[in-house]
Amino acid sequence: MKTVRLTMSQALLQFLDNQYIHFDGDERKFIKGVFGIFGHGNVTGMGEALENHTGDLTYLQGKNEQGMVHSATAYSKQKNRLEIFACTTSIGPGALNMVTAAATATVNRIPVLLLPGDIFATRQPDPVLQQVEDPRDYTISANDAFKPVSKYWDRITRPEQLMTAALNAMRVLTDPVDTGAVTLALPQDVQAEAYDYPVDFFKKRIHYIERKIASEDSFDRAVELISKKKNPVIIAGGGVHYSMATTELANFAADFNIPVGETQAGKSALSWKHEFNMGSIGATGSLASNTLAKEADLIIAVGSRLTDFSTSSKVAFANPEVEFLSINVSGFDAMKMESHMLVADAKTAIQKLSEKLKERHYQSAHNLDRLKTLKDEWTGIVDQYYSQTVEGGLSQTRVLGEINNFIDERDIITCAAGSMPGDLHRLWRNTEPKTYHMEYGFSCMGYELAGALGIKMAADEDQEVYALVGDGSYLMLHTELVTSIQENKKITVLLLDNNGFQCIHNLQVGQGSDGFGNEFRYRSTEDNRLSGEYLNIDFAANARSLGAKGYTARTLDELQEALEKAKNETVSTLIDIKVLPGTCTDGYESWWHLGVAEVSTSEKVEKAHKEMETKKAEARKY
Repeated sequence: MKTVRLTMSQALLQFLDNQYIHFDGDERKFIKGVFGIFGHGNVTGMGEALENHTGDLTYLQGKNEQGMVHSATAYSKQKNRLEIFACTTSIGPGALNMVTAAATATVNRIPVLLLPGDIFATRQPDPVLQQVEDPRDYTISANDAFKPVSKYWDRITRPEQLMTAALNAMRVLTDPVDTGAVTLALPQDVQAEAYDYPVDFFKKRIHYIERKIASEDSFDRAVELISKKKNPVIIAGGGVHYSMATTELANFAADFNIPVGETQAGKSALSWKHEFNMGSIGATGSLASNTLAKEADLIIAVGSRLTDFSTSSKVAFANPEVEFLSINVSGFDAMKMESHMLVADAKTAIQKLSEKLKERHYQSAHNLDRLKTLKDEWTGIVDQYYSQTVEGGLSQTRVLGEINNFIDERDIITCAAGSMPGDLHRLWRNTEPKTYHMEYGFSCMGYELAGALGIKMAADEDQEVYALVGDGSYLMLHTELVTSIQENKKITVLLLDNNGFQCIHNLQVGQGSDGFGNEFRYRSTEDNRLSGEYLNIDFAANARSLGAKGYTARTLDELQEALEKAKNETVSTLIDIKVLPGTCTDGYESWWHLGVAEVSTSEKVEKAHKEMETKKAEARKY
């Protein structure tokens, strides 16, 4: 057997450089490169290997470990999980900074490969700098924290272990069902140890992703279920995008007169103009979708996890005869809401269901005039939000309307946390698929700007990428703005400054609070609380200090002018848009389950608890 002597790190890179993916007749390189931040735990192992690597893996320098994983995750999501980046860090805090981002990728079912440095496998220098010692179990290191947020976890304590670990990593990364964060913990001594690896280990490997097909019996049961239902509603989830089933979904809805509500991950699956697209569904849903969901006798979920937001914490469906049909490649997701399970690829499943339903000449009993009326009514409500004027400044919904009307149809927006995801889900109008990139599985503050970088790396050259971010999220994590400048990947950051964590402030006040700890205010000498004047932060100046262009907008004219200037810039740009707190959308036939204090000195809080308990009684118990 022919061998080659390499360090474990060198072997890992050579292996990664030869992994390919095959899907629907298209073959592509799976791992495009490596994001990294070096420390003593990886600079002389993985760092040396990357410095002297002669293959096609591109190295990108992150500025924050969490941020660079968000960028890698967003890249993979935008590429429909067909291409990924790996991420390398030092040990201890550098590694642990990736844990939040690992959870973000795993919750959203997005593949990303994490390569954190680890403590010495030999234990001879122990305890080393940044080592977490557990006197009960000395095999534990900081990297054990990745276990609950990884779909596959391994620690390579001998260089030859790389061979089985790497193959298992690829098994999970390329599996549409079990994918997510994969963590290979790399002890810093083992990274630099050499081994005589079989040359065959580095051969080109093609990983085939095959569209999962359900049995004929499963399809027959699904068709039988649909055929006896009069008022079905489709919930379009992220699986529609990953299966590339947007055209099939559009045709299916039109052929059988079935209205569609989109989840955050599924939004842009249909153009907002499509006659059967009723908008968002669930806790942040449109009036049209949520009205129809309450009446539905069948919910057909396509590629959705049916989360609490998509189901309004299980109260969205009021018809006592309602049943659920879930089309999903994952049986774990397909069984939710006690659904009839059709465990299959979304595209092939829709195609086959369509053939069988046409044979039966099936049509829903939805009144088309009523559907049009509901859609037109919602369009009018969105128009009102988009033209809303408020005294004293800019409303958030008016700003979103101006942005929506300004950008091109193929431009991409991203967001993740705060009040904007709800407003965007309800109001944003997409006409092209994959132009709405929302991370709302984990709703991770700080994803927005880092995600925009990953999206820009994945997008076509002519597509502008806009990160919509609140001041709270920006303050948490904005350092990959520097990486976007370094890599000449222009993104536009639209920062809506409303003086704090106003989304949670609104939620808090809505449950009986007078408001506490969520607004960015000075500490008051009167009550020793954060109840003084608002802080005044110049975010545009902050962006300029990092090398970006920066503009401030307090009026519509200033916003429109800044958008024009930003579009013509060649470097990443931030627009600091000052908006009034509390100028977001309301709920429409929706609810969200919260734990409200059962006893309180505040009568308003106790009242809110009673109202919550009343609503909980309506929720389904599974």
